[in-house]
Amino acid sequence: MASRIEDYGLIGNCEAAALVGRDGSIDWLCWPRFDSDACFAALVGHSEHGRWQIAPRDKAKVTRRYRGHSLILETRFETDDGAALLVDFMPLGGGHSSIVRLVVGESGQIAMSTELVLRFGYGAIVPWVTRLDDGTLRAIAGPDMALLRTPVKLVGHNMKTVGEFTVHAGETVPFVFTNSHSHLPPPPPVDALAALEQTETFWTEWSKKCRPSGHSSDAVMRSLLTLKALIYWPTGAIVAAPTTSLPEQLGGTRNWDYRFCWLRDATLTLLALMEAGYDDEAQSWREWLLRVVAGSPDQVQIMYGIAGERRLTEWEASWLPGYEGSFPVRIGNAAHSQQQLDVFGEVMDALHQARRKGLAGSESGWALQVAFLEHLEHIWIEPDEGIWEVRGGALQFTYSKAMAWLAFDRAIKSAEQFNLAGPVDRWRTIAAEIHADVCRRGFDHELGSFVQVYGGKLLDASLLLLPAIGFLPANDPRVRGTIDAIERHLLRDGLVMRYNTEETKDGLPPGEGAFLACSFWLVDAYVLQGRWHDARTLFDRLLELRNDVGLLSEEYDPGTRRLVGNFPQAFTHLALVNSALNLTRTKKPAEQRAQSKET
Repeated sequence: MASRIEDYGLIGNCEAAALVGRDGSIDWLCWPRFDSDACFAALVGHSEHGRWQIAPRDKAKVTRRYRGHSLILETRFETDDGAALLVDFMPLGGGHSSIVRLVVGESGQIAMSTELVLRFGYGAIVPWVTRLDDGTLRAIAGPDMALLRTPVKLVGHNMKTVGEFTVHAGETVPFVFTNSHSHLPPPPPVDALAALEQTETFWTEWSKKCRPSGHSSDAVMRSLLTLKALIYWPTGAIVAAPTTSLPEQLGGTRNWDYRFCWLRDATLTLLALMEAGYDDEAQSWREWLLRVVAGSPDQVQIMYGIAGERRLTEWEASWLPGYEGSFPVRIGNAAHSQQQLDVFGEVMDALHQARRKGLAGSESGWALQVAFLEHLEHIWIEPDEGIWEVRGGALQFTYSKAMAWLAFDRAIKSAEQFNLAGPVDRWRTIAAEIHADVCRRGFDHELGSFVQVYGGKLLDASLLLLPAIGFLPANDPRVRGTIDAIERHLLRDGLVMRYNTEETKDGLPPGEGAFLACSFWLVDAYVLQGRWHDARTLFDRLLELRNDVGLLSEEYDPGTRRLVGNFPQAFTHLALVNSALNLTRTKKPAEQRAQSKET
């Protein structure tokens, strides 16, 4: 059985990522890319679906941490006989993806064991394992090959590779696991200690670029390191999470594949990276964004693959029982074919923010944006599936309409601030029409609040973003009423639910945790209203939900007091960074976005 979600740490090399449990077991690894088939899939199955554990043979006290500001995970095991450190990391570059595991004796001696269960194809394919002349273990199945190099004596047992060894104080026992193609010669060995030094240097130097952020600087730094780890460096894309089908409710069916890139994250990503001092990553993300949306505006998707792939066909891995019985395990994401009007606003806002910050020439991508608006002009009145990708049919979502307004508003501001050609008067007329439509049809006077869909009575946490995008001032009575209503109806144990799944017909069984990004949005709304005590109190509460190494998932279940949803979640960590900056910076990202003037 897999560990609790909060018991995992993340290692990665900006191309792939793995989850390592407190028990020393790597239960999830997709190779060689974030979206490749998993070769360790115990996270959503059982140990026979693939994992690699290194742990003491006797009961041990376990503590862990990241080494400084890096993605090198250190798990310390202490037994009655001694203590040892398990150091896990993935070297960057080198042409081949590897996992390096070092068992370092600290005191006394500890009897250790290792069990490698390698299963390609999401736990379905047992490889053929042979030993090369130099002692390297080679596992092959079809196009896939993996090699394990270690001085520890390993044997095959019941379709597993196992071994036992003892580590003494002062000793280091290395394991190097490398991915390659089966039709190629085995890649050269990796010097484990040299790789450790190079990996630590990379992450330490990268972290030095970060601009400090007051009392929450450590949380911000760990979130930024997590975001960096989720960037696919060849293209600049950022995956929403490195996992699939970790449930939004334990035992439920709200299980989705998040190993793709959502346009809804565009502006938050740019603001977080730029405000923290990471212009190179922000520029790469902007260039990825321009590439993937290039083409006919009516073919724009809400999400893409990490290299810009459009076909993200969804299917179910029927042989996997799911995390704690949360079935099905989905591969791919059918939401890629949905219509979501909010993505037009996200793209236009992100590119406007990039111009303001000088990331690119003012005219870069402008013709594409003008074409976007020509298409949006004709479709903004249509229903869509909304930011939450409901599967119960298209509706007139209030937030989607507000984001359509945002698209035209940002086009007007870009044209005026950067002397770009476009039908500004027509855009201004359309923006005013959309704004009036939202205020008339998306606001319920009886509730004193904006509502999830036109003419409805239900609330939606996405409406917390209305002041952040500049749709209305934070102290407008309609915005204050919306925040008050969300506080009354969508808070669970002080945290924000996306919407009431018991009442909303979203095409799925009800039940999910509190959505952590939405809770950070409430922090931002408090800041914009000047409610500093409420903002800091909620922000500090959210920081307490991080696991022992500073990671957060998509949601939190107040009932079981556990993290739920895909992990670690980029959207959550992006929201954490932006909220921290809003709380500590004179120039707050939320205020800059809302005003969207040159700075």
